[in-house]
Amino acid sequence: MMYRIAFPLLALLAAGACNTKDATAPVSQTKSLSVTAGHDVNDDGEDFPRAGTFHAHKNCEQYSGLPGGFCTLTESTLKQIADGTQVIYASSPTPTALSSDIMLVSPKPGNNVAFGHVELDRVARIGTATFSGGTGKFKHFSGSVAITWVSPGNWSWDGTYSFGNNGAGN
Repeated sequence: MMYRIAFPLLALLAAGACNTKDATAPVSQTKSLSVTAGHDVNDDGEDFPRAGTFHAHKNCEQYSGLPGGFCTLTESTLKQIADGTQVIYASSPTPTALSSDIMLVSPKPGNNVAFGHVELDRVARIGTATFSGGTGKFKHFSGSVAITWVSPGNWSWDGTYSFGNNGAGN
């Protein structure tokens, strides 16, 4: 008798697990993760260049120097990297260098994070950052950035980017 009840319940659970939405994610998250009819819901419908150059300014007045510390991009010519994007560092710098994995975390709604790595010579005040992939709008993103010092706490990024073609708008 117990098996007659257990089997239908198990089948119901399995069918529910096959749903395209993550049952454990909040509704707002599932909206940002779904792709429908060849259109990524993170794409605002405007066409944008799939590759090119961009420029950004980064302010580090709030940077703690500890893992998890961040700087903030205050200006960007690349639409996908919004003003207010945080650059979060996984490692602490030494007195002369910074070699750390980084994440670009967008202030806009959705799960839009780019993954990268930075190499910075703190004495010469120059460096590079490279990006490869991420989530949301950055799933097929790659980029390379030359970093230069502007003034205390302020840095300039000049780089190239591309978005791979996954057939879903990003």
